Amino acid sequence: MAATIKFNQKPQFTVGVADRLSPLVRRVIAGNPGPLTYTGTGTYIVGNGCVAVIDPGPADEDHVQAILKATEGEVISHILVTHTHIDHSPGCRLLQQHCDAQTWAYGPHADGGPRRDDDIGADFDFKPDVIVADGQSIAGAEDGDPWTLICVHTPGHASNHLSFYLSEENALFCGDAVMGWSTTLISPPDGSMFQYMQTLELLKQRNDEIYFPTHGAPVTNPQEFVTALYHHRAEREQQALDCIASGIDTVAAMVPVIYTHIESAMYPAAARSLFATLECLVQQGRLKRGENSIQSVYSIS
Repeated sequence: MAATIKFNQKPQFTVGVADRLSPLVRRVIAGNPGPLTYTGTGTYIVGNGCVAVIDPGPADEDHVQAILKATEGEVISHILVTHTHIDHSPGCRLLQQHCDAQTWAYGPHADGGPRRDDDIGADFDFKPDVIVADGQSIAGAEDGDPWTLICVHTPGHASNHLSFYLSEENALFCGDAVMGWSTTLISPPDGSMFQYMQTLELLKQRNDEIYFPTHGAPVTNPQEFVTALYHHRAEREQQALDCIASGIDTVAAMVPVIYTHIESAMYPAAARSLFATLECLVQQGRLKRGENSIQSVYSIS
């Protein structure tokens, strides 16, 4: 049975205007809509009085000014980054020109490894002021409403991907690990479907009441939603195995067979995600191939 994922594709918002989502959470959406960013990057403001900013977004001065307007009269004490993609972390450099907050993240992109042309959308320039660990707590200052964010390492979309758990509201800022409008793009080399499936397993075991993704509307049924995402990925694995069993054994040949519901303009993104699925099957020992390349020929182990 096909997995049914209940996406919300009718969000209501105004670009650059802070929306109050809960007593401790506001969101400002950047003006960078696109096929991978949906309506744009959602920057979250956590707290009142003394606040944390999660994912300042792209290098967009207008968006940074919108964040500053939303926090006028308040103190930005922390800048948190879910991961190092160009729609999430470059805004840190601009925001820090207007406040004294340090940046907090799991680490630089690909653990500071060399730049790779096939690492699409990576922000290799971002280096966090404070490197955090899975399970680490970050608390707001005494001025203002108290808030506590616990770091949850959720790799897959990126190896350094973090989610942040707001304990006061049983809410998870899930970055791009889960998106409210679509499935998440997993693109090697830094993206790993093997890690992403482990992340979905982790999220399935949690009891968060709500997700605040960076793209799309809040997810109010997290466990049901994540379970559907997991089944969807498992179905993709089976589709790939069926293709290979029938002699369709390369990414380029499989994409139009498997992704019949998308326009051809989206085939390159689909190819990256399918490549990640095939590599996951290799890691599971269910497939074999020659070199690790999107042009590889795959066969059943």
